[in-house]
Amino acid sequence: MATENTQPAGAVDPSAVSKKDKSLILTIVVILIILAALAIVGFLCLKPGPDTVQGQGEATEVRISGKLPGRVAEIFVEEGQKVKAGDTLVRISSSLIEAKLDQAKAMESAAQAANAKVDAGTRPQIIAGARDIWQQAQAAAGITRKTYERMQNLFEKGVVSEQKRDEAKAAYEAAKAGESAAKSQYELALSGAQHEDKQASSAMVTVAQGGVKEVDAILEDQYLTAPYDGEITVIYPNVSELIATGAPVMTLEKDDHWAVFNVRETLLKDIKLGSVLKVRIPALDKEVDMKVFYIKDLGTYANWQATKATGDYDARTFQIKCRPDKPVENFRPGMSVLYLGVKD
Repeated sequence: MATENTQPAGAVDPSAVSKKDKSLILTIVVILIILAALAIVGFLCLKPGPDTVQGQGEATEVRISGKLPGRVAEIFVEEGQKVKAGDTLVRISSSLIEAKLDQAKAMESAAQAANAKVDAGTRPQIIAGARDIWQQAQAAAGITRKTYERMQNLFEKGVVSEQKRDEAKAAYEAAKAGESAAKSQYELALSGAQHEDKQASSAMVTVAQGGVKEVDAILEDQYLTAPYDGEITVIYPNVSELIATGAPVMTLEKDDHWAVFNVRETLLKDIKLGSVLKVRIPALDKEVDMKVFYIKDLGTYANWQATKATGDYDARTFQIKCRPDKPVENFRPGMSVLYLGVKD
């Protein structure tokens, strides 16, 4: 008679329990492996890489302006045009300044004429008339002197009275005074103007000439020229517009480009004046060498602020400027420049 294995109702099969435990353990292990993998990947991804120091291209710019207020008559260049030092850029017209120049020249001519008159002295006719009057006075003085001498002799002999002698003497004294006055007038006409008058007249000529030079100096800016080689980047007024004294007419960018970086002082241990930096210009996809010619602290307002949690200190920010040994083709101000390191 066959034996039949039976289990009490409600009992758990041991083999089924063992399979469930194995599946649970396997699932836990897989989850742990996935979590570990995610943690490793996250660590690698979130790990901070080296600092990227980014700067930009710069260039010297000058605003072309002049002393002459007026109206823009002609503009000889366009924005983006290359120019050479000395090229004419713009012509400014000013009828007001031109009228002032005519006025100044007229004043100069008047001052020169007055000065010539003073230097020339008294007219010859006046000098001749003064000489004749003096000679007449000399003759009159000579006659009255002789008359007085005769009266004096006659008075001593008792022929004439004292009153007659005194009248002759008075006439002689008056004649002498008249001769002296006539001689002074002749000498004054002969010598001409006084030294002080000549100095004053000469000074007036100098003042008038200075006025002409002043207006000429203003009119020199009627044509504005390029001070050096470069590129016209901005033109402000249009033809026929009015501009004031010193107002910028256009901006000229010099053909001298460099790069500027603002970096923390912790990156300066290898950078000194004269150091050659390796940089990359993404816009040109080009790596170039640039030489440091400027290092300056930007002040406390530009500090990189540390936190107590890092245990670091407040690092100051420095500005570095570097220039390529030779011009980089198509390198323009505003382009990004990435610092790669110091060249060995």
